[in-house]
Amino acid sequence: MNWDWEKLSEQKRRQGSPLPDPGRIGEDLGKKLSDFKLRLPGGPKIVVLVVALLWAASGIYIVEPDEAGVVQRFGAYVYSTGPGPHYHLPFPIETVKTPKVSQVRRVEIGFRSAPGRDGASTQNRSVPEESLMLTGDENIVDAQFSVQYQINNPVDYLFRIDHPDETVKSAAEAAMREVMGDAQIDSVLTSGKLKVQTDTKVLLQSMLDRYGSGVDVLAVQLQDVHPPKEVVEAFKDVASAREDKSRFINEADAYANDILPKARGRAAAILNEATAYREQVSRRAKGGADRFTALRTEYDKARDVTRERLYIEGMESLLSNPELEKTILNDEAARQAVPYLPLGQLGPAAGPADPAAARPEPAKAEPAKAGKGGRP
Repeated sequence: MNWDWEKLSEQKRRQGSPLPDPGRIGEDLGKKLSDFKLRLPGGPKIVVLVVALLWAASGIYIVEPDEAGVVQRFGAYVYSTGPGPHYHLPFPIETVKTPKVSQVRRVEIGFRSAPGRDGASTQNRSVPEESLMLTGDENIVDAQFSVQYQINNPVDYLFRIDHPDETVKSAAEAAMREVMGDAQIDSVLTSGKLKVQTDTKVLLQSMLDRYGSGVDVLAVQLQDVHPPKEVVEAFKDVASAREDKSRFINEADAYANDILPKARGRAAAILNEATAYREQVSRRAKGGADRFTALRTEYDKARDVTRERLYIEGMESLLSNPELEKTILNDEAARQAVPYLPLGQLGPAAGPADPAAARPEPAKAEPAKAGKGGRP
């Protein structure tokens, strides 16, 4: 500016014109302004009135449908207003804040999202100092999650906590670390994510209620949970081995379920057959013993009759058997017959394959030799 003033002075000096006085310029502007005010109808009172009206009109405010009006007088809370036009004493007596109470706010922990080149997709940037957490079995897990919340009490939200978003974020990180500290890493990586989210939401809401934050936690969403990059391959191997273990166990269970019922059925059938055979043999032996006892009793009572009856029954059984080859001789022929014992057929070379077939048949000749009148 000094250089410009010097150039102007040099130019005026060359042209022979007098230099303008800077102080004189200010006095001329003040005089012109005073003349303008005096020419207005009513003079300075009108100006003061207009300024007063403008100041009073600055107290008019409108609360949008998704907002709540919170009026402060000299910095202290006075009252709240709902949606619609309202009026408060102008600044600096009263001021109003209109937080959006129906807006769902979101904070990110462990990552930061940014719009992608296409505008729709997002690019996430990991924040390890927030996402790395220690689990209950002393493993480290990288957990990235977000929290959605909404204002339920605008007065508490504005005046009970400083930097509400930062407070919610810090409380959410603390709640997640506490929940992770009570969980196992296998559960966190597989089927326990829903429980982690639910427990974190409950714990975070209780913490914010103790703070008097005036917000409701709507959801805690795990975006990504995985082991640290340095050990992720080892975790994959362990997970693959566990899947193989589960598969083998399932195959073994299926095989056992297939053969065990069959084996149990076979065992039950064998047991039933053995029981039936035992009962059969036992009853048969008992019947034979009873029959022998009864026969002996009858024999003691009448020996000749009993002997005759036994002979008839034996001959009846022998003659009625179609599988036996029979030769019937009278008494004279039986006395002249020579007993024949086929010793050559009992040898191993010439004998029959069935030992029972090579058994001599003395019973055919014995009745003719020993019996009285052909009887035993």
